Amino acid sequence: MQKKYIVRLTQQEREHLHETVKKLKGGSQKVRRAWILLKADADGPCWTDRRIAEAFCCRTKTVENIRKQFVVNGFRQAPDGKKREHPPVSKLLNGEREAKIIATRLGPPPPGYANRTLRLSARKVVESELVPSVSHETVRQTLKKTE
Repeated sequence: MQKKYIVRLTQQEREHLHETVKKLKGGSQKVRRAWILLKADADGPCWTDRRIAEAFCCRTKTVENIRKQFVVNGFRQAPDGKKREHPPVSKLLNGEREAKIIATRLGPPPPGYANRTLRLSARKVVESELVPSVSHETVRQTLKKTE
């Protein structure tokens, strides 16, 4: 199959990738991407995608995506990967709210229940208007920190 995105590294880019691999600069993904780009270089080893995937224990689609990222977005983004467009939101609960969740957990269970479950605690937190919405998993993690 004809490759759509062909990697052609300059000498400076090749040296930068060799340095990244040699010194293990950056995370493991960055080093693996650097290896993949070096082996996919049309002016260098020019390995097939299947051979690269087998050598670095990844899928051929991963190799294709890295080649595409290099050709479309340039050298700087290919080894580092794409940055998140929407980073994770900050914590929903602060220390004061966590303390109130713990306090509600300490009270007796509501009438008709033998024990207070995480889902009941989450519902109680929303009813008391501490937060607009919260999952039982967030309540579990909050309570686990204090035990």
